Amino acid sequence: MIEMVWAMDENRLIGKGNKLPWHLPKDLKHFKAVVGTKAVLMGDQTYQSLKSYYQHKPLPFSKIYVATLDDTHYEDAIRIDDLIMFLNTVDEDLMVIGGRTIYQLALPFADRLHITYVLDAYEGDVHFPLFDMSPFGLISSKHDDKLIFTTYERVKQQ
Repeated sequence: MIEMVWAMDENRLIGKGNKLPWHLPKDLKHFKAVVGTKAVLMGDQTYQSLKSYYQHKPLPFSKIYVATLDDTHYEDAIRIDDLIMFLNTVDEDLMVIGGRTIYQLALPFADRLHITYVLDAYEGDVHFPLFDMSPFGLISSKHDDKLIFTTYERVKQQ
């Protein structure tokens, strides 16, 4: 199963200067609960951003895939240079955690979406791409202060 997780504000904002545009402990707690220690897929900028948060600690995921076109070596991650082929052939549960381009390319492969709606407007420079939600059905929603935690699943075609 391919799952995706992200938080976005009222303007679909997801990033500012390769960081989150907000500090919302409930959102971070939710992210950690959803992702857990699963295998994750991210782009190089998201990887570098997480490394800056964790600094000298290892990232808390069972396996890390980093999609990049750069010839980069990662000591704690597996580099993916053909993301579409990888998504077509991956045979393990995978959580896509960013950034914008990786989300955009992975959306057609996603079985489940975990979207946190931040009910406020922030300033930043990276927005989640527009996409068609019609293939997905809402399976859960929880409102908590200025956050709405939702989960959607791809509707099976009959």
